[in-house]
Amino acid sequence: MNGGLLVAGTTSDAGKSVVTAGICRWLVRQGVKVAPFKAQNMSLNSFVTREGAEIGRAQAMQAQACRVEPTALMNPVLLKPGGERSSQVVLLGKPVGEMSARGYHGGRQRELLGTVLDCLAELRGTYDAVICEGAGSPAEINLRRTDIVNMGIARGARLPVLVVGDIDRGGVFASFFGTVALLSPEDQELVAGFLVNKFRGDVSLLEPGLDMLHGLTGRRTYGVLPFRHGLGIDEEDGLRVSLRGTVRESSTAPPVGEDVLRVAVCAIPLMSNFTDVDALAAEPGVVVRFVDRPEELADADLVVIPGTRGTVRALQWLRERGLADAIVRRAAEQRPVLGVCGGFQLLGEHIEDDVESRLGHVAGLGVLPVRVRFAREKTLTRPVGEALGERVEGYEIHHGVADVTGGEPFLTDGGGRPLDGCRVGQTWGTHWHGSLESDGFRRAFLREVAAAAGRRFVPAADTSFAALREEQLDRLGDLIEQHADTDALRRLIESGAPQGLPFIPPGAPA
Repeated sequence: MNGGLLVAGTTSDAGKSVVTAGICRWLVRQGVKVAPFKAQNMSLNSFVTREGAEIGRAQAMQAQACRVEPTALMNPVLLKPGGERSSQVVLLGKPVGEMSARGYHGGRQRELLGTVLDCLAELRGTYDAVICEGAGSPAEINLRRTDIVNMGIARGARLPVLVVGDIDRGGVFASFFGTVALLSPEDQELVAGFLVNKFRGDVSLLEPGLDMLHGLTGRRTYGVLPFRHGLGIDEEDGLRVSLRGTVRESSTAPPVGEDVLRVAVCAIPLMSNFTDVDALAAEPGVVVRFVDRPEELADADLVVIPGTRGTVRALQWLRERGLADAIVRRAAEQRPVLGVCGGFQLLGEHIEDDVESRLGHVAGLGVLPVRVRFAREKTLTRPVGEALGERVEGYEIHHGVADVTGGEPFLTDGGGRPLDGCRVGQTWGTHWHGSLESDGFRRAFLREVAAAAGRRFVPAADTSFAALREEQLDRLGDLIEQHADTDALRRLIESGAPQGLPFIPPGAPA
């Protein structure tokens, strides 16, 4: 095999990320050397590769589905929103500046087409197949001129396009037809067909509509995937997507101890890498919920303040909501609080921010003896250390540099020398994302939390977060293998879009 495929969608959140991961896992189980690719990703959930490059977490998970190490080639452009109108542009894993949406789409985006095509070509020269993910919808006609992630990349690399539609939302036939009919003749030549996602019920009831769709468009449907709970991966959009994600919808075993442990995650603005709490939710007896009111912290055994692309903005939001006072009271009462990355920074004494908010000196919550200064250079590392007697692996993505002036270190190098973070009583802070995915440390941490909260909670001895991730990816591969026409899909990947596909008017406006 020496081919490729672009998985597009009728809408955002149609299932492109999971379908891409599923196709990747199905192919690798067939002995195909495969890699994922997304030319441009907009996400606050990111990951650090071993070479120190920042990419979207969805592509990191898709690389895991392929059983390969993620690299910057797999997501050459990452946009990290910093507000409604601007984003940080990360190119080949490194930040290159902030840009408004108008400025990016007004010229900068089109300039990157050569870069992303070069990255894709390099992957295609290394792997048997590259499965590409689009963004939003290919029929966003207002953006087609500068598009580098949907039909722009498909045209540039001559990739066949499979359009995924979420039938659970309704209107999937109109969405399929309209998507094709709004594309230019040259773009339509590459749209090979459709994949129905999240179908509930008897497929035979759907078949007349699929036949009519084929008659109207000349394009076949490559599969109907049934609705399944808990099939998400680390996706790129907001909290709404995450709450339907991988672990928090999956059925878990009953608690091992007599009590459950309640975790409240503050839903701060511009949350980044809130997927950190998936590892907590994977534990039997741990109940994770997102909150935005101080009274919702009252019965929580642990409060988590996650990462954010706007630390000062999040701090202001916590104060406006009354959550800041509630967190300070919890810390004084020795009730467990965990801050991760931006959440760690705002727990400190003060912040000097001339990078993100540009507000200069801002007072923090003052519950940890930490002073934070925002540096122009972003820290992007994959550290390894020790905490609570257990090995910990993580990854760092932050501009804030922490000067810890007291307390005890959260993470050490194993010889007692501080590596990161701070702990005072039952308030903990760290820059390390992903630390809770280290099973031994997570169990030790939850035992401390349970003891401080007075809960008879016992972490399960055999929960493996990595194994749970693998099970999810295998389930996605099963979904493709069992409910898609894999022979036709393989031909599509190997040979490209069928010749002579009909043009569906009116096409893209002139």
